[in-house]
Amino acid sequence: MGEDGERLDQRIPEPELMEDPAQAAAYAAADFAAAHDALVRDLLDRHPGVRDRRLRVVDLGCGPADVTVRLARALPGATIAGVDAGPAMLGHGRDRVRDAHLAERVVLHLARVDAALGASIGPADLVVSNSLLHHLRDPGDLWAAVAALAVPGTLVHVADLSRPVTSAEVDDLVAREAAGEPEVLREDFRRSLRAAYRPAEVEDQLRRAGLLGALHVTAVPDRHLVVWGQL
Repeated sequence: MGEDGERLDQRIPEPELMEDPAQAAAYAAADFAAAHDALVRDLLDRHPGVRDRRLRVVDLGCGPADVTVRLARALPGATIAGVDAGPAMLGHGRDRVRDAHLAERVVLHLARVDAALGASIGPADLVVSNSLLHHLRDPGDLWAAVAALAVPGTLVHVADLSRPVTSAEVDDLVAREAAGEPEVLREDFRRSLRAAYRPAEVEDQLRRAGLLGALHVTAVPDRHLVVWGQL
């Protein structure tokens, strides 16, 4: 290994679900306000006019519902269905929705993210996902869910990490972005960076799913990507 660290040409998968109660609690308690507010602003910028529409929104991999609640506040005419396969995370999410007094507009569902969601909770006017893609053993499950939930005109906004080139870059990002966080979150961030896909890899996923062209992949400095567009 050179001074720049090993190259991360291949992703290293991590567990699909955050099932450890302590890990889920640490994640739910973490302060992601800056990153999640930026995600909501980016969504509003890329999809003009959504703030004023009465939308049926589906948030895939909603976890503890921090993004879900922020979306509900930013989209006052929307109803939101959050979906997550992790009971521990979803428990924190339901607490957050209740405490935000948004239970009339936000409902969380315990379910896997796959094509079956189209029948159980679809259709959607807007499909959103944050930091789910890198957890999935088969990324095609996410794109199958997106396609199954869509009707003509459905908007899509999927944000995730982008895998750094070297392990040294991972170490630098963890040191800069997770300084002062509990060790469980620092290690989770490290694993997530190594498990993330790169923009070209996501484009290949979209091509296989028949979604490339309608959906676009944009790199967001310095460690994220966003998939967005209209189906």
